[in-house]
Amino acid sequence: MNAKEYLKPRLVGERFEGAAIPLEVLRDIAVLEEMIVEVAKWVFKQEHPDRQRVPRGFTDGIELRLDGIEEGSAIPRIVLILATTSGCLPGLAENEQCFDLAKDRLVSAVAAAEDGGDVTDHLPPECLTYFDRVGRSLRSGEHIEFDRANQQPPARLTRESRRKLVLASRVREFTDEIIVRGSIPEADKADMTFELDIINGPKIVGPIPDQHMDVIVEAFVGYQEGKRVMVQGVGRYSRQNRLTGIDSIEHITVLDPLDVPARLDEFRPLRRGWLDGVGIPPPQEGLDWLTMQFTASYPEDAALPYAYPTEDGGILMEWSLGGVEASLDIDLVKRTGFWHLFDTVTDQTDAREFDLEDPAAWAEIGKMIRELGGGQG
Repeated sequence: MNAKEYLKPRLVGERFEGAAIPLEVLRDIAVLEEMIVEVAKWVFKQEHPDRQRVPRGFTDGIELRLDGIEEGSAIPRIVLILATTSGCLPGLAENEQCFDLAKDRLVSAVAAAEDGGDVTDHLPPECLTYFDRVGRSLRSGEHIEFDRANQQPPARLTRESRRKLVLASRVREFTDEIIVRGSIPEADKADMTFELDIINGPKIVGPIPDQHMDVIVEAFVGYQEGKRVMVQGVGRYSRQNRLTGIDSIEHITVLDPLDVPARLDEFRPLRRGWLDGVGIPPPQEGLDWLTMQFTASYPEDAALPYAYPTEDGGILMEWSLGGVEASLDIDLVKRTGFWHLFDTVTDQTDAREFDLEDPAAWAEIGKMIRELGGGQG
């Protein structure tokens, strides 16, 4: 067998530092092989317009393989394996050339999506459908870079450019990873489906996987008591970017009644004047930031607060711990928090300001809550 370097997509983002690739992202990389094979077949038919289909055994003797991970963010090194016993594989050299052209077409389409060009100048709609699975695991601020020839800047696949590529395929729906919170008013064991009523969102239907049935049934039974769940998985979206259903579920968790991200979702519909004619609504991007920061940095073993919107567009978190009242008044624009504590027994107070962009600040807040007796489990 003969191996040659074929493709080295560079994964850029915090998750990829130290040449680390999350397993969910490897699924995207694996789809590249399936996509490239189909693009190579399309290239062959473009080169041979007189033929209706590719030759039998078109991919015999050719294989794409992950050969290693290079550092510099994380760079999966994909090689093209070629059979050296070419006597029984006629046309191998031409087929290899089709694979090389397929790579070029793929990279050109990604570049066109980012630059505002017409991606169908580079790939047909039927090949673009593969982008529904390639890049689906990318998060905000992450991208995949593909090197281009002639020292041109790399082509970048982002969440935004991926969506352009998928929509150019003329699909009726596309999929994307979701994290949504809501309640379950209906569950149908016969059809093995359930309805999720998303907080301030649509009602959508999803499958009931066997491994998650107990959690779904628990949430369904507790619907009247306000029990909620968080669903992580893959959702289906219309071309208008409206969530229409759940394609698959990876994790589903019953939420604590004080779950802060769920509470923040309740504030999203607030409009100016929401408080008796006054009141500034919290900014959506600020709620997104606080959801991410609280989830990532607030210690899991510290008691959860009650969360409320404030008149000036911020968020107030309050803890009532025996004879101690603690609060954190959060400015969603400055991303700071003013901490105040009052001991109703000793009349002692404590006040300080935290930079809530710093994970250490959340750790310190959690430590103080635990020391006041607000620990979980």
